[in-house]
Amino acid sequence: MNADAGEILYEVRDGHTAVLTLNRPQARNAVNGAVAAAMEALVERTESDPEIRAVVLASSHAEVFSAGADLKEIAAGRRASLRTERGGFAGLAFARRDKPWIAAVDGKALAGGCELVLSCDMVVASTAASFGLPEVLRGLVAAAGGLYRLPRALPPNVALELIATALPIDAARAHHFGFVNRLTAPGEALQEALLLARQIGANAPVAVRESLKVARAALDRIEPELRQRSAEAMAVVAASEDYREGPLAFIEKRAPRWRGR
Repeated sequence: MNADAGEILYEVRDGHTAVLTLNRPQARNAVNGAVAAAMEALVERTESDPEIRAVVLASSHAEVFSAGADLKEIAAGRRASLRTERGGFAGLAFARRDKPWIAAVDGKALAGGCELVLSCDMVVASTAASFGLPEVLRGLVAAAGGLYRLPRALPPNVALELIATALPIDAARAHHFGFVNRLTAPGEALQEALLLARQIGANAPVAVRESLKVARAALDRIEPELRQRSAEAMAVVAASEDYREGPLAFIEKRAPRWRGR
């Protein structure tokens, strides 16, 4: 299934993976108001579709994932249009999501483009990719999560250097530090991201979503609260049909038939 939302293309692969492709190649996939509005709508679409188990965020540009905010919009005084009420910058940076998101990066992800990558749960990148927060070059700050998410994704001193110098980090070095989950040859990031999505989608959807809720909070919450959240996640999973299906499939020596409820 394919759909054209203008600046973002939407496609479903393998029945359970939504692929959202940034599609403003003439503007290096810079984020404008149309991108932000389309992204917010697609976040809601993927969250509400029970068949979608993972989302891949990709780019239609051969060399650039996203150059970040459209500076022409900012210069024209339309900065507010780059954010949405529920999703924040690009309709994604602060959007509430239960399903796993994977960034497939095969080029430069800079400024807000890097913040889009940091908004995802996992990153698959080719050796042609690079990441950076060059906002200080333009007298700006990375206010869409980059200033605190990058020090969580990289060793803090490395992240501080990138933020202060505006210099990028290449994908190979980012992979060395664990920022990039899987490193590929140029042109292969999307296929590897789809493989990762299929590997996620093979598992019980409710269990994946509830597990990620707890794991995402690990850096922000103290252990007693995380224990409580883990117990709440277990209660949700135990009430699902998939909770019964997993052991039954094991006993019957067959692949589980997950229903996601």
